Amino acid sequence: MVTIRNLQKSYGSYKVLDGLYMDIPEGEVYGFLGKNGCGKTTTMNILCNVIPKDGGDVILGSEYAAEGEESRIKIGYLPETPSLFGYMNGFEYLKYIAACCKYGGDINKRIDEVLEITGMRDGAKRRIKGYSRGMNQRLGIASIIFDHPHILVLDEPTSALDPEGRADIMNVIRQLSTMGCTIILCTHILSDVEKVAGSIGILKDGRMAVEGKISDIVARYSRNEIEIRLYRTDEKSVEAIKAMECLPLVD
Repeated sequence: MVTIRNLQKSYGSYKVLDGLYMDIPEGEVYGFLGKNGCGKTTTMNILCNVIPKDGGDVILGSEYAAEGEESRIKIGYLPETPSLFGYMNGFEYLKYIAACCKYGGDINKRIDEVLEITGMRDGAKRRIKGYSRGMNQRLGIASIIFDHPHILVLDEPTSALDPEGRADIMNVIRQLSTMGCTIILCTHILSDVEKVAGSIGILKDGRMAVEGKISDIVARYSRNEIEIRLYRTDEKSVEAIKAMECLPLVD
């Protein structure tokens, strides 16, 4: 669904993306990983045509996303901290989204659908300014799926959420994946990716360090061994470790 070839982006003399290649399968959750500041958000902003690229190609489906041209592929983009209108309630905000995207179907029916998908039906009549961070994220997802996008880009959707809020967002992502959405989960939280993603890409120094199916990457790099290094020990601890069924054991 998304193919990126030799993507380049610099800010002044600082090169953020230095020949990035990516292949994102259709209908799959793709975990886009890397430490903070490695260029994940820049890549997603280019993909969503928020900022221009310096060079390279971005292909959505079978279409080139050329600068200045409108693609027929729809993308729903949720930034790390979505800006919502606190004076509105959830239902009013989704009515606003419907007007912005010139939705041609039954608006009230679609609002009910996205509220159900995101678990926001009970909070739809509350003012957004009283929402928790998790509710903000779920309403944000409801807004970006409203017009039936082909691709969803979620930038750190569980950042700063408590365990319950993270679980809620993961459940929404699972549900969307069963509906055939291509989802790019941009994060640095490995446990989130393990729960929902089929493929991953790990960005390092502006280039793709590792990319592929999670099962293939685990098979390629995992080792069935544990290394224990002792720096401050006593005789009792050493004997306890030696009693473990670990082979080989190096003194």
